[in-house]
Amino acid sequence: MPLTKFRLNLFLLSLFLATAGPSSFGQAVYQPDLDSVPTPNVDAELEAFQIADGFEINLFAANPDIAKPIQIHFDREGRLWVAGSETYPHIVPGDVANDKIVILEDTDSDGVADCSTVFADHLLIPTGVAPGDGGAYVSNSTELLHLSDTDGDGKADTRRVVLSGFGTEDTHHILHTLQWGMDGSLYMNQSIYIHSHIETPYGVRRLNGGGTWRFRPETMELGVFMKGLVNHWGHIFDDWGQSFMTDGAGGEGINYVFPGATFMTSPGARKILHGLNPGSPKHCSLEVITGEGFPEDWQGNLITNDFRARRVCRFVLSESGAGFTSKDIPALEKTTHVSFRPVDVAMGPDGALYIADFYNPIIQHGEVDFRDPRRDHEHGRIWRVTRKGQKQLAKPEIVGAPIPDLLEMLRAEEQWTRLHAKLELRERNPEEVLPVLEHWIGSLAPSDPQYDHLRLEGLWTLQNIRKTDPKLLEDLLESKNPHVRAAAVRVVPQWRKDLSDPVNLLAKRVRDDNPRVRLEAVRALSQFPSAQSADLALNALDFEVDGFLDHALWLTVDELTDQWFPRVQAGEDVFRGNTKKLLYALEVVDQPTIVPPLIGVLSKKDLDDGSRKKALELVAKFGNAENMRSILDRVLDKNTSDSDRANLLAALIDATESRGLIPSGDLSGLSNLFESANDGLRRLAFRAAGRWKIESTRGILSSVALEGDSVATRSAAIDALSELGGAESQKTLVKLIDSDTNTQLRIQGVMALANLDLGEASKKAVEILAGLGEGEDPTELFNAFLQRKNGPKKLA
Repeated sequence: MPLTKFRLNLFLLSLFLATAGPSSFGQAVYQPDLDSVPTPNVDAELEAFQIADGFEINLFAANPDIAKPIQIHFDREGRLWVAGSETYPHIVPGDVANDKIVILEDTDSDGVADCSTVFADHLLIPTGVAPGDGGAYVSNSTELLHLSDTDGDGKADTRRVVLSGFGTEDTHHILHTLQWGMDGSLYMNQSIYIHSHIETPYGVRRLNGGGTWRFRPETMELGVFMKGLVNHWGHIFDDWGQSFMTDGAGGEGINYVFPGATFMTSPGARKILHGLNPGSPKHCSLEVITGEGFPEDWQGNLITNDFRARRVCRFVLSESGAGFTSKDIPALEKTTHVSFRPVDVAMGPDGALYIADFYNPIIQHGEVDFRDPRRDHEHGRIWRVTRKGQKQLAKPEIVGAPIPDLLEMLRAEEQWTRLHAKLELRERNPEEVLPVLEHWIGSLAPSDPQYDHLRLEGLWTLQNIRKTDPKLLEDLLESKNPHVRAAAVRVVPQWRKDLSDPVNLLAKRVRDDNPRVRLEAVRALSQFPSAQSADLALNALDFEVDGFLDHALWLTVDELTDQWFPRVQAGEDVFRGNTKKLLYALEVVDQPTIVPPLIGVLSKKDLDDGSRKKALELVAKFGNAENMRSILDRVLDKNTSDSDRANLLAALIDATESRGLIPSGDLSGLSNLFESANDGLRRLAFRAAGRWKIESTRGILSSVALEGDSVATRSAAIDALSELGGAESQKTLVKLIDSDTNTQLRIQGVMALANLDLGEASKKAVEILAGLGEGEDPTELFNAFLQRKNGPKKLA
């Protein structure tokens, strides 16, 4: 049946309805299916849980003991600290902020909290808490606070602003997710809309957009650990100190993170790293499973929350080159209860996994009114997941334990125990800890299965107590275990003052057999600003370079540009005649100023084909018309391979489209490529002829458009005629539309004609639409008019 006017109008209406936003019809109602909110009922909530085989779940704590938990952290006494906000998402004008930090304790070890203490109140949307230094660090809007209890009553009586100047553009993005690292640093996240400018004794530290801070409270040293991501509310370290993060507003699952790694949304980022699970749902929080509380096949698995779908998810990591792969496997827990909103997970000292449930049927923040009555402001849950039949692990006695006992805790299977033993030692007198630590490290037996890891724990303990041991570090850099070598490399810049030749130590590791060690070495070199560091980092090109290592190398070369590029511009042989290094580095600079050095590269008589091709592509991207002419000559040279011709010609076309440049001189020789046996090259030549308006090619292009040997080739010629423009092009296109039998080409002809005469094109479009049969899709034709000013009006 032909496409009637009624069907045409119906199609246009449906297209409008499909593309119209909520503003077209008045204010939208989000989560409209949520017409009734169930009355809170723990029994019903427990009944709705679907837990993985072999596990069980119980309620550890709920309101009124807590409300709206956001982050949870156990302290060294085994108490659970909870940062919560009843104020969220926005304080009511005139109200006094009264959000709280609550301490929960299970005094009888039955898996249920029986003691609840409000440690601090009158906070404004505290989004992070990390016990330590005689109290707790709390992220409180624009500030990082330290709250402490000096009289022993369990309530904070001292409030100190540690850092201030964190942005507050969005309550969901303010400073959050406080996490102690293996090195004794406090890591803190901020998200996409935040702009922070922090005064420190070492100057102002800035982070615009998302990222993670690394902070040493004892010295007040603050730096940026990574940049980007949208709203990352999860950060953990594996047993070897490698970082992983989740993004509550991203879509790439688990993200492998290393120093300086830059992800999407980072302002000004020219190169980004991607997550390990593209297309994955958004996730909040992150924890790594370790210890006797979980089965062997769960060890090292990552647990996070799909808070929208009300699931607690499980990922399995595998080594892959310099980085990792991640596999999403069946969830630990899920539910149909509309108010379950898991926002944090944490392993407890008892071997159980604890889940902070924000408990709210509403998940949108900006889309749903701040005062929407469906929002819950008073409830909250902490759920506890345990292995069936698993005896509760005894909580280690960490606080006040003798130093030798704390060091022996570094043997524990549970990461929680190892971390908190180091944090306890961090707060002891370093002069008392050091000799005991040195003796402990020295007494470790090479035959011990944990030997490598225990020595690494010793290294991290030294970092915690702010002491160094260059000999131990150098030994670990030569460890047979690549995980240890990679972790040790990260320490080199931090101990530089006590190392005789830190750059040389890193240079050796750039040539390490293991790609992750090479990655860490490449990034560490960026902290030693010099042209030599750039040259040494680029030695990584002598090995296979995957996406992770390439990202690390690119960042380092970019950060060191001010060190090496001026010297290259001055004619110095910074990379000692290594063209591969030079081309990689120049591509990182990505500016027109790289053209003169590239011309120098192209003048080399012994230049290999691959390097010549790369240099020419870069010249095409940034060169002037004369530079482009030299590349076109290379394209027209019959001795150049078709694949290289195609790549170079495509680069020239891109230069025209992006910068408006056309090769200088006589361009008619381009028509020689019209006879190429390579269809792809022919089509590119047609495209270039149109872009460069080579009038001498019009006759051939018209002939191919009307009678070419393939649809793809004719389509390229049609587009070229449109680019050439003029009455002759219009006449040829009308002839094709009127006489051809191929509907696809006729539609393409109308689209090309629309660039020259929209009114005439609309008449031809109606003729085609009237003759379309069932199953023939007119969408492409409609889009040609919908995307042009006055296009819909002309078509109507």
